[in-house]
Parts: sequence; structure tokens; C-alpha cells
Amino acid sequence: MTNRNAGSLDIVQACLSDIDDIVPLLDGYRMFYEQKSNPAACRAYLAERMSRGEAWVFLARDPAAGGRAIGFVLLYHTFTTVTLRHIWTLNDLFVDPKSRKHGAGRALMQRAEEFARASGALRLDLRTARTNTTAQSLYRSCGWKQDETFLRFSKDV
Repeated sequence: MTNRNAGSLDIVQACLSDIDDIVPLLDGYRMFYEQKSNPAACRAYLAERMSRGEAWVFLARDPAAGGRAIGFVLLYHTFTTVTLRHIWTLNDLFVDPKSRKHGAGRALMQRAEEFARASGALRLDLRTARTNTTAQSLYRSCGWKQDETFLRFSKDV
């Protein structure tokens, strides 16, 4: 587990023993995106992804609140054939609404960037809802640029 202190927060790389701390945050994240609460499914999903080494999670812990987890960022590893390099997808970022406006989101974004850079990645990618202007503002203030070159398409299967 790696620790980084961001002001008054500790940013830690989560391991399987941290799942109980991540589940309520992941469930809150999903509810933000209009999914039904399902802590058991969140727990199973996280356990599978983390035990297989398919997801890297960083937690923001508040020492003033006994080390309570107040936010997380979840990264997935992928590749780009054009440049023959690897990239990280910053798939999820969430801070408990009661703990927002104190730098946790920014600290988690910075930790994800440090992690990606240290791994030799070409870049970090993310996507967010067009209506999530609060998150977009954070991303821009952290130096992220909106892709103006490529269109993104999806198809449910």
C-alpha cells in the first residue's frame, strides 16, 4: 500500500482488505449515475477486479475522521496499438458528497497521474457525462483536455 499525503488527507493504494471501505463509495457513485443501490454486487465486482489485478483503486482517507474513506479513483489498464504503448483509463472518481470541496477529488486525480507516469504510461483517459459540469471543471483545472480529434461510439451487446 502506497501512501501520499494531500494536505490533510491520506491517499492510499487500496488492497483487498479495503473493500469494505470502498463499497459504500462505489455504491454511492453508481447511484449518482441512477443505478439501484446494490452493495453486495459492488463488493463482488470489486473483489473480482482487484483479485485478478484488473483494477487499481486509490482511496482518500481523512485522518481527522479516524481514517474514514471519503473518496476513490478506479483505474483500468489498457493499450493503444497506434503508439504501441499502454494507457490507463480513469474509469471512476467519486467523493462522498459530505466531504466535497476540500480537495479530495483533486488529490485523487493527482495520485492517479503520478501512478500512470511511474508506470511508463502514454496517458490517462477518462469520460464523464456531458451534464456532469462539476467534474468537467475539476478535470480542466487539473490540466485535462477534451478530445477534439476522435469521436467515441458505443453499442450495447
